[in-house]
Amino acid sequence: MPSPTDPILFAFGPFAIRWYGLLIVLGAFAAGYAASVEAKRRGEDEDHAWNILIWALIGGLIGARLYHVLSTPAGGSRGFHYYFIEQPFGTLNLFGIAIPFPTALMIWEGGIGIYGGIAGGILAITIYTRLNKLNIWRWLDIVAPGMLLAQAVGRWGNYFNQELYGPPTDLPWGILIANVHQRIAPYNDLSIYPLTTTFHPLFLYESLWNTIGFILLLWTGRKYADKLLDGDIASLYLIWYPLGRILVESLRPDAWTLGGIPTAQIVSGILILIGIGLMILRRKRPELATNFITHPTPKPRQRRPVRARK
Repeated sequence: MPSPTDPILFAFGPFAIRWYGLLIVLGAFAAGYAASVEAKRRGEDEDHAWNILIWALIGGLIGARLYHVLSTPAGGSRGFHYYFIEQPFGTLNLFGIAIPFPTALMIWEGGIGIYGGIAGGILAITIYTRLNKLNIWRWLDIVAPGMLLAQAVGRWGNYFNQELYGPPTDLPWGILIANVHQRIAPYNDLSIYPLTTTFHPLFLYESLWNTIGFILLLWTGRKYADKLLDGDIASLYLIWYPLGRILVESLRPDAWTLGGIPTAQIVSGILILIGIGLMILRRKRPELATNFITHPTPKPRQRRPVRARK
């Protein structure tokens, strides 16, 4: 697989449109459309799907960026040390004027953590559904397949940024990392790994996994609609995506680790247990899961009988 020539799609004046940002936006709109179709199929208001998209996109981007800048990846990749110690400020050029700007806020240069995005997105959806008195489990089901679709599209931003790759490989779909500055140690040693070296395209593996998951969740929601409870599709998302992430992280040389274990694998394992646990909880005690987040219909007050005056 050839390497991209430029992460910037086109530029006009001091402004540039990057592939990374464009693909995130396209993925978000694809998710919104998928959610609106699913909402209509379930007899829900489609407008809520697009409103939730805006809330989830804002919350997701904030959470994703926080996860990334606070991480500590291996191999010299950008993380907490880079953004707050090594290079806390970069340069933002506006109309020929160089302005110091915090590198932690330069999201257009890439760098988001998907698990932070998931947490921020779910928090935003929770707030929106509570404000609008909607069943959060039902709406998480509506949104979940589209989330996988958005992740499948957005992962290709890593291709144009020449990031999220694994060890060298001779497989025909290996990717070139032609920009030596984007290579992590020890792959930045050209005497051992020349520019013709190809690497595992981990972004591609995750994108394909997410695409399969998107189709699987839609099919499951229709095939077993009479057997599923509200929240089951969202629970399947919490099982499917982390399972694939565990596999991908096993190939990452720059993974952020805790105790020698990739942090994303630890988070993935926790999310899988949460997904399974929620499915069991809603079947054993469905009122606990429902009343915990949604707004149950209040019971009408019983009037006391009026006593006749003597």
